[in-house]
Amino acid sequence: MKGKSRNTVFWLMVWGLGLAGQLCWNMENQWFNTFVYAKIAKDPTIISWMVAVSAAATTVSTFLFGCVSDRLGRRRVLISAGYILWGIFTILFGMTQFLAGNRDLSAGSAFIGIAAAVVAADAVMSFFGSMGNDIGFNAWINDHMNDGNRGQLGAALAVQPVIGTIAGTVFGGMLVGAGDNYMRLFLVMGGFVIALGILSLFAASDAPGLSPSVRGSFSEQFFSIFNVRSYLQHKELVFVNLTLTFYFIAFNVYFVHLGNYMIYYLGFPADLMGYIEGLGLAAAMLVTLPAIRLLNEGRAPLLTAVSVILSSAGLLLMGLLVAPERVDTTTLWNPLLLFGVLLVGLGYILFLQAITVWSKQLYPEDARGQFEGIRILFFVLIPMVIAPLISNPIIKRSGEYVDENGFTAYLPTNTLFLVSGFLVLLTFLPLYFAVRAKKNA
Repeated sequence: MKGKSRNTVFWLMVWGLGLAGQLCWNMENQWFNTFVYAKIAKDPTIISWMVAVSAAATTVSTFLFGCVSDRLGRRRVLISAGYILWGIFTILFGMTQFLAGNRDLSAGSAFIGIAAAVVAADAVMSFFGSMGNDIGFNAWINDHMNDGNRGQLGAALAVQPVIGTIAGTVFGGMLVGAGDNYMRLFLVMGGFVIALGILSLFAASDAPGLSPSVRGSFSEQFFSIFNVRSYLQHKELVFVNLTLTFYFIAFNVYFVHLGNYMIYYLGFPADLMGYIEGLGLAAAMLVTLPAIRLLNEGRAPLLTAVSVILSSAGLLLMGLLVAPERVDTTTLWNPLLLFGVLLVGLGYILFLQAITVWSKQLYPEDARGQFEGIRILFFVLIPMVIAPLISNPIIKRSGEYVDENGFTAYLPTNTLFLVSGFLVLLTFLPLYFAVRAKKNA
């Protein structure tokens, strides 16, 4: 009975901590950007800086705390402290709206000052979020992964971002409401993450076989991960991580602007936008169940290839066939938009499910925390630095307009999805070499 009880608590923590983290990441990836348009200025430059700087903060955090967690042989303390601080700084981020007040921030020193405060607040929040989730939680999951639960954990990690997106978008829209009450959203979400951080202190436990991995001094162990020659010896993992990078460059070109695209370009209210995304993604989650068996059979490369095709098809459909004059912003029933979201959701879920299982089973046992840091380099930093260099000029060229107050504003348009639809197909380049390396291993 004790074994069953521990197993139940373990899965409750997998889902509780995972969903709390994904809700918070969804809020940052989606609602932080609409917050900027609603409370600061309709300029994608602020969002581009937020994406790039927070990605850098995330990467520094993962390398630093990855080394710390390996040396200590403990993950739970990082999860708890990281989640609590993550929630606190989420709430503090929302308070930047009070710096703006009712001033016009379309240009000048006021714009630069407030924009810098927003970017800095987002970066600090991301730093502690990465400590708790990217390193603490993900390394904790990897410690507990075995042949008997690999497919189930892979499915959980793939589904959680989608549930987080659905719940975060739907409930986020309800919390923000027609009055743009973003502070309410940040208080609720931040408080939820803090609560899970406190709960993990008592309910989560480190894997029985986890022990400290000390290799020389802290600085020697920390910088050992930057030994490029040593890393390149893991040939299959190198190409799997590059596959991750190529896919998420395309993903970050469109996803961080998706909320503003649906609200400000297509014209949907925030709550209806959430329902449309939620319906398509909820249907897409059904694919994780048959994928579990395929992953347990070692078919991750096949699922990855299928996911890229589905993602591209959905993005091209939205770019070619969805436009303001072709949607009804008063109803949920918009078949082309819903089908496009469904295809993109299917691709996204399958990709995360397959690539997560594929990469994690290639990590060295004595450096799992630090290799999570390498994953974030390919998963977060590189895509989030490159993607704005693509999306920002596209938005400024295709979505420029003068608002009702006479100020220049920029909206994401369907062009963004057309470009992303072709970009995601480039994922097949590193995927081809990853498959070859797997066959030769």
